[in-house]
Amino acid sequence: MKSLEELNKLREEIRSKEAEAAESNVKITIAMGTCGIAAGARDVSDAILDELEARGLDDVTVTYTGCIGLCQQEPLVKVKAAEQPVVLYGNLNAESARKVVAQHIVNNQVVSEWSINNK
Repeated sequence: MKSLEELNKLREEIRSKEAEAAESNVKITIAMGTCGIAAGARDVSDAILDELEARGLDDVTVTYTGCIGLCQQEPLVKVKAAEQPVVLYGNLNAESARKVVAQHIVNNQVVSEWSINNK
């Protein structure tokens, strides 16, 4: 940051993104700590983004976080759909991430095969 103007612009961009996320029906959070990245979180992220785009799902917000603390379950993805419990998926790869989008995001069916907290 070189000026107060740049800081204010950044703050408005963040607020705008937060407002958009609040309006989304579904929020996907992908763990991108070093353990997640080493386990393939970038491939999982790319697959989720590709699948959302291919299906025209623009009301889904994708965010990223650091380590969740379940390194043995990486890559981890948390899905929060409106009025449904949060589901944490683990041990995902690109193919299973696409199935999560198809079954959970599109059809509202938890994919128990990869669900950690909703079996």
